[in-house]
Amino acid sequence: MSLQLGDTAPNFTALTTEGKIDFYQWTEDKWTVLYSHPADFTPVCTTELGRTAALKAEFERRNCKVIALSVDPLEQHQKWLGDIETTQQVEMNFPIIADEDRHVATLYRMIHPRQSEKFTVRSVFIIDPSKKIRLTLTYPPSTGRNFIEILRVLDSLQLTDNYQVATPVDWVDGADVIVSPAISTVEAREKFPKGVTEIKPYLRITPQPNK
Repeated sequence: MSLQLGDTAPNFTALTTEGKIDFYQWTEDKWTVLYSHPADFTPVCTTELGRTAALKAEFERRNCKVIALSVDPLEQHQKWLGDIETTQQVEMNFPIIADEDRHVATLYRMIHPRQSEKFTVRSVFIIDPSKKIRLTLTYPPSTGRNFIEILRVLDSLQLTDNYQVATPVDWVDGADVIVSPAISTVEAREKFPKGVTEIKPYLRITPQPNK
């Protein structure tokens, strides 16, 4: 059975390109993005790892750390880093887990059921500071992940954790948000002094409260 939203993310120890880690300690009670790739020296993942490195400041601004994984050995990872840095014009600045025994891949159900036992699904997990899984995504091998979307979800989760709002379709940071159905319009007008527009009794819009 796959991990579900709200489940506690399993802890683990692992070797990485930045040394051995205990996952819970490594997260430092920050938000975390954990994602897997099928194998080293693959073209799509080379671009993804480079993009992640380039976006490091954006993740840090959201109090978020990023860590990647494949079941290839550490020495393979270390050789691959040079290719990533050269082809993507970045300096690698986050760890890649060497999961040779597939321990982490098994904990997080990353092994592709219709591929070889070494083939990890291209999964993404967003994990909050309390170690709860807040988002899961699975991509096909041929499609590169959209890291701007991952940042957008982080923005939404952090906003909606702190205010009684939800984010509508195609929302981006700074746009109007939806008032939670759990509060009345009267209460919403007190809670959100920038104004509440009632489109329908169940659909109320307000400017993003923390902007």
